[in-house]
Order: sequence, then C-alpha cells, then structure tokens
Amino acid sequence: MADRLMLLDTASLYFRAFYGIPDKIRRADGTPVNAVRGLLDMIARLTTEFESTRIVACWDDDWRPAWRVDLIPSYKAHRVAEVVAGPAPDVEEVPDPLEAQIPMIRETLALAGVPIVGKAEHEADDVIGTLATGASAPVDVVTGDRDLFQLVDDAAGVRVVYTARGMSNLELVTDAVVVGKYGVLPQQYADFAAMRGDASDGLPGVAGVGEKTAAGLLQTFVDLDGIRAAAESGAPGMSAGVRAKLLAAGDYLDVAPKVVEVVRDLDLPEVDDVIRPIDGERRERLEALATEWNLGTSVARVIAAFDRG
Repeated sequence: MADRLMLLDTASLYFRAFYGIPDKIRRADGTPVNAVRGLLDMIARLTTEFESTRIVACWDDDWRPAWRVDLIPSYKAHRVAEVVAGPAPDVEEVPDPLEAQIPMIRETLALAGVPIVGKAEHEADDVIGTLATGASAPVDVVTGDRDLFQLVDDAAGVRVVYTARGMSNLELVTDAVVVGKYGVLPQQYADFAAMRGDASDGLPGVAGVGEKTAAGLLQTFVDLDGIRAAAESGAPGMSAGVRAKLLAAGDYLDVAPKVVEVVRDLDLPEVDDVIRPIDGERRERLEALATEWNLGTSVARVIAAFDRG
C-alpha cells in the first residue's frame, strides 16, 4: 500500500459527531458518548476508504489565538458568547455534554495509537498547515472548514476530504474543484477569503466585494498585493467603485491575510504517525473501554481498520 498521511481537523469531526448522533447514547454514569462513538466510526471509515498508512489528530490548543484577535478583534468573537441551541457542527463553542467527552476522546485515540498534535497559541488549522507542508507522502486533510482549501495542491499531493455535507456526502477537493467552485487557484484562496470575508469566523471582508468580484480581481491581478497596488495606482482593469471599496478597507486588508492564512512553519514535536494493528495491552484496554463506556461496535471498527495496516 502506498504511503498516505491523513490529518484530522479533530474538533471539526467530533463536533459533527456530537450533533449528528443522538446524545441518548450514554455510559453507565450517564455521560454521553455520542461524540466518542462518532469520531471512532469516522476514523475507521476514512482511513479504510482513503487507504491511509499514517494519521495525526490535529488539535486546537487555542481555537481563538490572541495574536489573531489582536489583529481583528471580531475574529470568532460571536462564538465566545454564543448560546448553543443546535449550531453548525463546526462551531467551537463546547456544550457541557461534549466537554465531558473530550478526555474520553483523547484516551481512546491514545490507545488506538493515533497521535494528538497541538501547538500553544495556535489552531488545529496551523498544525495541519505545517504537517501538510512538510509531509513526505500524499496528504488527505479531513475537515469541514473551507479555509483549509488554501492547502490544496495537486503537485504536492495535498487534497481536502470535505465533510461539510456530512459523512454520506464527502467531497474530495483538488485544484480543479477549488477553481470550479470559486474561480481561483488554491494558492489564491486565502486572499480570496480575506476579501470575501466570513461571518462564521467574524471576518468582515471588504464591504461590497463578494465572491465574484474577489475572484475576478484575482484573475486579473494575481494576488492581494497586486490588487491593492492596482487600486492605489488607478491601474486599468478595475472599476472606480471597486477601487474605492478596496481603498476604504485598507486597514482591514493590512491585517486580514495574516489572520486568514494558516501557519505552515510551526515547530512541532516528532510523533509516530504510522497506523499499526492495535494489540497487546492497548487492545485489551480499548476493548474494555468499549464495554465500560458503551461504545458499541465503534472500537471494533477502528481495530479492524487498523489491523489491515
């Protein structure tokens, strides 16, 4: 089997599991286990379907880093005070029934041999960006976050397994998919996203510049630096109205790229990310937890998926 690395946007997946599976599934003390079950099922399916030989669970050590907030104070601000009443699966606000499952998720991943990698003052996106950039094998990034489309690179073997429409409607995102959806190359996606903005992340974007305008500007001027230079010089190919909007958003555009772009050069620990059969004491403990925590067949599925390695 050819070497292939799977990078999990872990919180994106366990939120999706939590909201997608009824929380009436509980262990003996009443603690829900739906997120644990769902995440294990996802890992079993994904690693089998995409023939992964290596895997890392990338972790949000800080889902709203202060340095990003300092640049754009509205960054994810609405999520801090959000009252959870059935939000989108990828919202970071953690309800108590999910919070109680996170230690269980970490323990089951450890027993399965899936390394958890995070970095202080950084999001899982930054860990993913660093690992994908430095990978020696083809990479599948599993996420429901379209911001990670900026990492897609056919030449480098990096693609996104996009989960936003659910596990039954996975979308494999390549260069052609990004171009087809947005009219920009993956390498232009961060500039595109900065101009377009994203209400779910608290990024205002450039007022009056939507996806079509942003894509058209990038097609003409290549990148945000080129676009801003054209706006400042009054170069042809840009309407007076769009030029005025870009100039008015100058302060925002000074900082937005740093907020939107994933970090690709973190100093991360070396981990053993090879998928191996789960055996010995780890297997015994994991099978015991399947009973203790009412994990059903989820543990057996992961064991079977990893045994093929």
